Amino acid sequence: YDRKEKARIIRQVTSLVLQRRGRVSNFVEYRDMIVVYRRYAGLYFVFGIDKSDNPLIVLDLIHMWVEMMDEYFGSVCELDLVYNFHSAYYILDELILAGQHQEVKKNVILSAICRQDDLVYEAKHS
Repeated sequence: YDRKEKARIIRQVTSLVLQRRGRVSNFVEYRDMIVVYRRYAGLYFVFGIDKSDNPLIVLDLIHMWVEMMDEYFGSVCELDLVYNFHSAYYILDELILAGQHQEVKKNVILSAICRQDDLVYEAKHS
C-alpha cells in the first residue's frame, strides 16, 4: 500500500473500532481481513489478520503483549508507548515470529528483554 492508502485504512479502521459500544465482539470484518482489537483503559490495541487466522489466538496475543508491557513499564500508559515505542515493538517481536505466536512463557520473554536492555546500555556507555 502507498502512504495515502495506509492513512485511509487507518482512519477507517479507527472509526470502525471507536464506534463499537460496550459488550460487543472484539472482532470486526473489514475488507478481506478481520480486525481484532482490545481496549485497556484508554489504549486500543488493533491487529488486522487474514480471515483464515484464528482471532481468539490474536486476542490472547494482545492480552499477553499488554501483560508483558505492564511488567516492563510498570502499568503501561500512552506516554510509555510514545516515548519507548522501540521497547514495545521489541516485546512484540519476542512474542511473534514470522506472523506466528512464538513464545508463551513470560519469564523467557522478560529475560530476553532484560538482555536486550543490557546490550543497549553497554553500547551507549562504551
